[in-house]
Amino acid sequence: MPELPEVETIRRQLQPEIEGRSVVAAEVLDERWTRPEPPAEIERALPGRTIARVGRRGKYLMLGLDDGSTLLMHLRMTGNLLLAERDGAERRLGMDRLYPAPTSPPHLRAELELDDGRLLRFTDPRRFGHAALLSADELGPYLDARIGVEPLSEDLTPELIGRIAAGRTAPLKSFLLDQKGIAGIGNIYADEALHRAELHPLSPAGSMRAEHWRALHEGIVAALEEGLRNGGASIDDYLDSRGERGSMQDEFLVHTREGRECPRCGGPIARIVVSGRSTYFCASCQVRLRRRRRPRRRRSR
Repeated sequence: MPELPEVETIRRQLQPEIEGRSVVAAEVLDERWTRPEPPAEIERALPGRTIARVGRRGKYLMLGLDDGSTLLMHLRMTGNLLLAERDGAERRLGMDRLYPAPTSPPHLRAELELDDGRLLRFTDPRRFGHAALLSADELGPYLDARIGVEPLSEDLTPELIGRIAAGRTAPLKSFLLDQKGIAGIGNIYADEALHRAELHPLSPAGSMRAEHWRALHEGIVAALEEGLRNGGASIDDYLDSRGERGSMQDEFLVHTREGRECPRCGGPIARIVVSGRSTYFCASCQVRLRRRRRPRRRRSR
């Protein structure tokens, strides 16, 4: 599933290319893309609108329009957002591709035609990706109900991690996957962040102390920034807006590296399942914290 680095990579590529461009036509080929709203509403609303800004919150991509509304898109497990020329050849931004792309991309779910003739295409083999057109008044409440603090912003501090984790008995891996706490982290970067923080994925979130908050904060930021430097990770279906793979998978410390040596201590990397997700870690150097016991109340006589 595309996580923050993958979605932010797409945002950074699209921003200089489509900001200021107008939508000439919109076609939704899969009604599930806009469910529960009918596709016709988006097809009618987008033409004539100018893309004023390209933004991101957590794993959501946002096309802010000149009337104050926002086309909000989530790639889910296998979605991709590709910028293509009208002849169907996906454009390698800044230079021509070395090979021709197919004229009809597989698994096409929606397509926006821009005023320069290019096409913005949403493809999705498993059809879990979603889009919603929200007014200025709807956008904030919609996002606030679903996602928490941005991990690469100044809002995320070690102390805030401690407050979010306080009293939580869920494993740290599950804690990081909960988008209502810290937004944008998924299976890949949770493993990578916990390894950097030297914290076991099964440690109860509420068992952390101040030194663990600081280590986890540093681990989160370092893992996400490494993902951004490498254009995201392409393990399965992820492609950037140019139709190209990221290279973060070549830089993993633990994720998908079961049986290999830990790059820090040389111990074997293990795989377990946490919250239904494959989880990779080093049992030799990632410390498993114990659940804190609540102080007993004294009985009054």
